[in-house]
Amino acid sequence: MQPQKPPSGKDPQNNSPFSNFNFPRWVPLIILGLLLLWMLPRLQGLGDTMSGNTPVAIDYTYLKQQIEAGNVEQVQFQDAQIRGNFVAPVTYPPANSPLLDQANPVQQRTSDRFTAVLPPISDPELSQLLTANNVTVTTQLVQPSPILELLFTFGPLLIFLGFFIWMARRTQGQMGNVFGFGRTNAREYTVERPQVTFADVAGQDSAKTELVEIVDFLKEPDKYIRLGARIPRGVLLVGPPGTGKTLMARAVAGEANVAFFSIAASEFVEMFVGVGASRVRDLFKRAKDAAPAIVFIDEIDAVGRQRGAGLGGGNDEREQTLNQLLSEMDGFDQTESIIVMAATNRPDVLDPALLRPGRFDRQVTVALPDRTGRLDMLKIHTRGKPLAEDISLEDVAKATIGFSGADISNLANESALTAARRGAKKISQRDFLDAFDRIVLGTKSPPLSNQQERTVVAYHEAGHALVGVLTPNANPVLKVTIVPRGQALGVTASLPDDDRRNYSKEYLMAQIYMLLGGRAAEQVTFNEITTGASNDLRRVTDIARRMVAEFGMSERVGPLNFGDNDRQPFLGYSMATGPRSYSEETASIIDEEVKRIVEESYHEVLKLVGNHRPQLEGLANELLNNEVVDGSRVREIILGRDAAPSHDLTPEPVTGD
Repeated sequence: MQPQKPPSGKDPQNNSPFSNFNFPRWVPLIILGLLLLWMLPRLQGLGDTMSGNTPVAIDYTYLKQQIEAGNVEQVQFQDAQIRGNFVAPVTYPPANSPLLDQANPVQQRTSDRFTAVLPPISDPELSQLLTANNVTVTTQLVQPSPILELLFTFGPLLIFLGFFIWMARRTQGQMGNVFGFGRTNAREYTVERPQVTFADVAGQDSAKTELVEIVDFLKEPDKYIRLGARIPRGVLLVGPPGTGKTLMARAVAGEANVAFFSIAASEFVEMFVGVGASRVRDLFKRAKDAAPAIVFIDEIDAVGRQRGAGLGGGNDEREQTLNQLLSEMDGFDQTESIIVMAATNRPDVLDPALLRPGRFDRQVTVALPDRTGRLDMLKIHTRGKPLAEDISLEDVAKATIGFSGADISNLANESALTAARRGAKKISQRDFLDAFDRIVLGTKSPPLSNQQERTVVAYHEAGHALVGVLTPNANPVLKVTIVPRGQALGVTASLPDDDRRNYSKEYLMAQIYMLLGGRAAEQVTFNEITTGASNDLRRVTDIARRMVAEFGMSERVGPLNFGDNDRQPFLGYSMATGPRSYSEETASIIDEEVKRIVEESYHEVLKLVGNHRPQLEGLANELLNNEVVDGSRVREIILGRDAAPSHDLTPEPVTGD
């Protein structure tokens, strides 16, 4: 999937603490004026310094001497400081001054201006000297600036108030802006329309065929309106996670070149009652203003679950939001070019009112891709990546059965990371192999250090492989390893010849046999069992129960379906209708049949492993020596001849300890 671009005019990554605080325009002007008032006296002193006419600082005694000598023309008293002018420039300190004989003598300076400091005691003699020598005397009283007085008086209060306002607005921004709760959080792609088209969506040809009509309506709505045709107002994209439902919705908007509003259903619901309904109204209002447009609601089951199910009343915030959504979808004019698209992987929990004609009246299945689809996806996700000559995307597509579009994208990215880690210039087939093993099997762990445990794991995995090779209808064994990966101490991997969507009873029984092969090998070889088969037994029990209760593959139960997995427990059905929809007698029969299938299968596997113990020991010894044995070597040891070469990639593991 291509990365989504941020909405126009907004940066979703802007988390600056000042992002929600806007200064008034007059604030910078006031700050500039205060700086000028503070700088004026200093600018005057700077001008004196630059002109070279800096006043010389003299002591009080020398000042009186100069006054008596008639060399002072004018003085100005400013608080405890005296400033004035000499009749002729003087050099201070004079040549006979003791200040020049100190360890750090005062530097002599010559100027016709001076400054001095009055002593802290009153000196009446100074006034007489000034009068006797006709010195002009002026006085300047320092009056503090009213603005500075206000600033020093109310400054701390203003700073505290400003900080409080900033914190309040910052908190509002983090809480979703209290006064903007009712506005939708939908991301709008209007300035730059979604650049994704159907060419960027692979492996979903049937879904694209269904959506071509929607694109045509958005491009030429008059063609349909003129004939009185009603285009579906809502399209529900249904499929497993990672299959590209969001990408498909963006591709529809990109093909039609219309506005695209994207929002997650969980963003509608807030802690305050009525906020979700208000956001729904605002979203559809914006969509109508930008028509033609597509409104995409991701994970709609978060707000669209069935009403009135389970415990509790029907007047909560989620149900009010759902009611408003239903009302808005009913309120579309026939001529309005607005399509509501939604995505979910749980369509069974949606309210029936959402799925009726006139709302989400068209469901498009976005399923897992087949081999051809996976190949097309690989071509898209490896576009722009340097590939080595040994890469076969066809083999990769064949090995990735059950992978979704997101899994394919992750595989391509992991292979590029693997190649980068080893410093390669191009991505090779080995990089895809390592990436596949890392995703499916987990990170490789250090080898087992306990020899007894290593031997048990080797026989356990050899038992899986032995039964898999000797059982008809079982998936071909491709690799057996006793190298720990993830939480598994060993892995036996297999892969079906092609994509399977329909499973026979023989195929399911072969899966049960193969899963039980590890435990049977332990019992035959060591006459004891370990905890290594816990995951195998869980999967065996699940397959057997579904065969009996869902697939009708038990003669005693018959062709009946007692599965209740479709009803989600959080909806409250189990409390309203009981834990099961069938009797205790039927439940007992199902349990007995499941136990019978598993026990009979285990006895058959024990006989199979016991009859081929030499092959079991040979394969176990091969694993102890090499740790990894591929499928062709497994078949050579068990059957005594070579079979078709194994695949290059490790498939999804059949079993692990």
